[in-house]
This record gives sequence, structure tokens and C-alpha cells, in this order.
Amino acid sequence: MSTGNQRHRATNAVLASVDASDEIEQFIGLLAKLPGLGPRSARRAALHLLNRRSTLLEPLAASMRQVADSIRNCSVCGNFATAERCDICLDPSRDQGQICVVESVADLWALERAGAFRGRYHVLGGSLSAVGNVRPEDLRIPELTQRSRRGATEIVLALNATFDGQATAHYISNALQDSGVRTTRIGFGVPVGGELNYLDPDTIAAAFRGRAET
Repeated sequence: MSTGNQRHRATNAVLASVDASDEIEQFIGLLAKLPGLGPRSARRAALHLLNRRSTLLEPLAASMRQVADSIRNCSVCGNFATAERCDICLDPSRDQGQICVVESVADLWALERAGAFRGRYHVLGGSLSAVGNVRPEDLRIPELTQRSRRGATEIVLALNATFDGQATAHYISNALQDSGVRTTRIGFGVPVGGELNYLDPDTIAAAFRGRAET
């Protein structure tokens, strides 16, 4: 048996035999709720943090508390911010007439990394879903309709190329049909079933260059 396999089995044995307190088990349970972490991965992460309490766990806990106390949603676009409005909404160099509609803050961040858009954003907070019972009133669609009446020149629908994302884009397009505001959708470069947060910057940039009227 190789040394690597022996170490892997030894680590697994330790993880399986950990007699953790209720506090540690709760800690592991919370870590397991993070994306990409299952129970075993969460236990590994917990052990790593506990073994580095002063250099990693305590600074992380302090940072998480600071973020929990100070971060809020921007009152205009829904992005994360430390004040009532986020830095993007406060940036005078951005096109105030262009509003890019996304499902989540993760999608907004993906577009910012690509550097393909220099207007403002609107985070819906999800997408319409019959299965998930997500209705138009559960999303920030009424706020978008209001913003479209306040000097908007173009609404760019940058929603995920999933069934729910496309249904949401169709609903918004119809809702804005009589507003007089140009409504476009990103298209070229985004594969069907793809999610913006997992696309590379070049693909996102190509999608913006290939957007078309809805």
C-alpha cells in the first residue's frame, strides 16, 4: 500500500472516531451547509480551523461577525453594500440609463469580473419557478418596473440560460413592453443550461456584444 493511501486511510479513521462536543458538532453541521462541502469535508475543515485557532479560526470568526453586522443589500440595486447604496450605484462614471438585470449578486460579480458592462444593475433575488413556487411578487420585479420609468434607456436581461431564467426574462420583457424602454437580452456565448457565475470573462463579454432586442 502506498504512503499516500495509508495517510488517507489514517485521516479517515481519525475523522470517523472524533468524539466531538455538541458545540463542535454544531460547527461542523453549519460548515456542511456551505456549497461544495459535505459532512466529511466539513469535518476536515473544522479540524483544520480548530488546529489553527489563533491564526485562522479567531480572525475568521471576527471577520464573519464584522460582515454580518455591516453588510446589507443596496436599496437601489440589491447588491451587497456597507451603506444604503453600493459603490456601483454611487459611481458617477457609470451609465445611469443602462440597467442590467441579474438573478443574484454572484451573477453581478461575474459580470463585473468580465468588465463587459459599465451601467447599473438590478438583482432580482432569484428566478420564477413553478416547482419552487417563486412568483413575480417574490422577486424584485416591481422595483425594476419603477426604475425603468426613472430615466432608463436600456434594460439588459442577463439571466441564466436555464428554463426558469428564460421564463423570467420572457415575463420581464412582456412587463416592460409598453414602457418605451429598449429591452435586450444577452445571448451569444452563453450556453443553454449555463449559469453566469461559472462562465469565464471572455464568454460573458461575448454574450454582451451579441445581445439582441427581445
